[in-house]
Amino acid sequence: MKEAINIKLFYISLAVLCIVSSETKIRSMAMKLFDAHCHLQDQRVVDKASLLIHIANAAGVVYIAVDGITEKDWHLVKEMSDEYDSVIPNFGLHPWYVEGKSRSWFDTLKELIEANPSAAIGLDKSPLAKGVDFGEQVEVFKKQLQLAKGLKRPASVHCLDAFPELLQIMKEIGPFPAGVILHSFQGSPEVVPQLTKLGSYFSFSGHLMPLKEDKARKIVKAVPLDRILLETDAPDALPTNPIFFVPGNATLNQPANVHSVLIYVASLLDLSKEELADISYNNALRVFSFQGSKIPLK
Repeated sequence: MKEAINIKLFYISLAVLCIVSSETKIRSMAMKLFDAHCHLQDQRVVDKASLLIHIANAAGVVYIAVDGITEKDWHLVKEMSDEYDSVIPNFGLHPWYVEGKSRSWFDTLKELIEANPSAAIGLDKSPLAKGVDFGEQVEVFKKQLQLAKGLKRPASVHCLDAFPELLQIMKEIGPFPAGVILHSFQGSPEVVPQLTKLGSYFSFSGHLMPLKEDKARKIVKAVPLDRILLETDAPDALPTNPIFFVPGNATLNQPANVHSVLIYVASLLDLSKEELADISYNNALRVFSFQGSKIPLK
């Protein structure tokens, strides 16, 4: 046990050294950041989750929203939240897994949410979900969105090439005063005003970086500053400018790389890193500080 702790501290020390290795990174230590969406329960990194959480915290990432995506991993997210004050749990059913859901999935989800008042509700919607019936996706999506609204919790949504359908559903069920987080947002600038009016926040990740810079800039600048969030979507969406690498697999992402997302999005907005860090952190506090959350209500 002592050996394991020493190894953990060694990696944390390395992480801190990475941060302070230049004047720019020294300044970044004073910034508070919030990773608004990731999946540390993913089998590729779950055995390193403790280490990655400690690295992120040492790098100034105060909170990490960890999103469960299937009935089989909700317990892992809950355990992570119980162990770490910085982990904000999200529970939901990803569209890739709707066809494998149990008959009691919704009751289980509702009970889990109600028994864990610090939990937000995570869900995704995508017509490109590996051939999964889109009608079934919509049915599951609506039930979770209605649950989020009824319990006054924010909902985390991933929408790919389905913004007309998303808007229609949100208009039917909304508005959402508790917030809807459009994670890894890459939608058209034209949909931003309507989504904002319904209560949406727009979270940017490394998925934005492969886009042409002009297109990425137009998307980001269409979003009101008070609705911008930053995330890693780890272990996926490794930024093109990563600062941190997952030990043993340099292709995987981790929450500490929200610093990389910050640098890129700030450059698109012509803001300093410090300005955007403050804006995005306070936006995340606002949307995640619902009644019963780990984050104190402002």
